[in-house]
Amino acid sequence: MRIADYSVTKAVLERHGFTFKKSFGQNFLTDTNILQKIVDTAEIDDQVNVIEIGPGIGALTEFLAERAAQVMAFEIDHRLVPILADTLRDFDNVTVVNEDILKVDLAQHIQSFKNPDLPIKVVANLPYYITTPILMHLIESGIPFSEFVVMMQKEVADRISAQPNTKAYGSLSIAVQYYMTAKVAFIVPRTVFVPAPNVDSAILKMVRRPEPAVAVKDEQFFFKVSKASFTHRRKTLWNNLTGYFGKTDEVKEKLTKALDQA
Repeated sequence: MRIADYSVTKAVLERHGFTFKKSFGQNFLTDTNILQKIVDTAEIDDQVNVIEIGPGIGALTEFLAERAAQVMAFEIDHRLVPILADTLRDFDNVTVVNEDILKVDLAQHIQSFKNPDLPIKVVANLPYYITTPILMHLIESGIPFSEFVVMMQKEVADRISAQPNTKAYGSLSIAVQYYMTAKVAFIVPRTVFVPAPNVDSAILKMVRRPEPAVAVKDEQFFFKVSKASFTHRRKTLWNNLTGYFGKTDEVKEKLTKALDQA
């Protein structure tokens, strides 16, 4: 029996008297076939360390621990720590960190891996309400994660992986694809979660590029421009940029020069 089997999940939750908190975006996956597919998509083996965010009661963690060198799981809900100690008691290669992934010194934690020089992959069922901040925080952390295989709302996955000249393409697509390639691996129906979310999910596979997708002199300015460009899709690029940066003569002159060179 697996942690993700519905009967096991239900028994664990009842035994520990656990109740879901909407503020943490908790939805536990109860389909072992999908969990196996996630780990296969991530190509986890004993030459890889894994970072997991939001392990819940350990359903995905169990599959990861069976194949990875080590798994470090960050769980913000302190109530789940003793549950994870129970469900994952047979694994000596799992470390549960009861901290907010957005606030930890991740580089320092990674040094505690037995072999910190192994490739590090991020495999997780991300909390829906904070998916984008977590992703961008990890991507921009400077830590050379080789790959991300993460679950999120299908709509967000579609936006991240969207190609130019499509409706879903926007500043989020540019921000992620600047660093990573991104492709939806498969769809996860809402019916395989407890409790069931209101939307379907998707598994997004992102692989770090050897070099950024484009060469820019100022990354911060590049992302500001891309964000401004998509602020109001019905407006022209010129109106979006002047609305974001201002309409002074100096701004207009610089924008005109930049657009002429584009």
